[in-house]
Amino acid sequence: MKPTLKDFLDLLETVAPSLLAESWDNPGLQVGSLSQEISMVFVCLDPTLQAVMSAAEIHAQLMFTHHPLFFTPLSRLEINSFPGEVAAEAIRGGVSIVAAHTNLDMAEGGINHIIADLMGLERVEVLKESENFKDAGLGRIGYLPEPAELSVVTGIVREVLGVPHIRVAGQRDALIHRIAVVGGSGGSLLHLAHEKGADLLLTGDVGHHVALEAISLGTAVMDGGHFHTERAAFMVFANNLERTLRDKGWEIRFHMDRDQTDPVRLDPN
Repeated sequence: MKPTLKDFLDLLETVAPSLLAESWDNPGLQVGSLSQEISMVFVCLDPTLQAVMSAAEIHAQLMFTHHPLFFTPLSRLEINSFPGEVAAEAIRGGVSIVAAHTNLDMAEGGINHIIADLMGLERVEVLKESENFKDAGLGRIGYLPEPAELSVVTGIVREVLGVPHIRVAGQRDALIHRIAVVGGSGGSLLHLAHEKGADLLLTGDVGHHVALEAISLGTAVMDGGHFHTERAAFMVFANNLERTLRDKGWEIRFHMDRDQTDPVRLDPN
């Protein structure tokens, strides 16, 4: 079967329902035609100009991203700056763009579920439950198989996320057993993680005041970066989705973008 963009969107809706998304979010179709046949999907975290050009180069008909291209309604589209330049290049290259964002963060089997799996957590539960969907919600919380010192867990996280550096607030020898994970920006869930008995919150975009609060509460916080906490899990999700689609008889291939990097980097100089 050669699926169309509508087929892809319909199936994605069963995996990560758009109703799960936060009210400010805009997942789903960003650019494209519902009748377009899809045989190659280019997978990346961010809908950048370089990414859509790379998708066109390999003749992908769809660029599947985590972050949406558009968050707010547009009154105009300037094609020489972001996000208009991305939309214009997508149209020129025949590349549709679809995003699965906070709906995928919340979904069972989505971003946070996968991070918990990658960390080897056991007895995993939803951190902040969805009011409308069973087994869905923001973040996950579970136990390491055995307690470990914070310094040891830091090494595990570096390996899981594929990053050389991790920002940490907490004592190096603090014993960590119960861990809350929130891909992207999850500092606002620190108090909930603490209330649910987390020894550590793993997330990204940890601000100064969140770190101070964490120290006051006695709950360690680990900042793996917005990009890396989401990218590692999104690539796993895409691989899982590709297998599901091919098992259904869809003639489709996924190409994972290995070149996209964190837009914020450490500068040794």
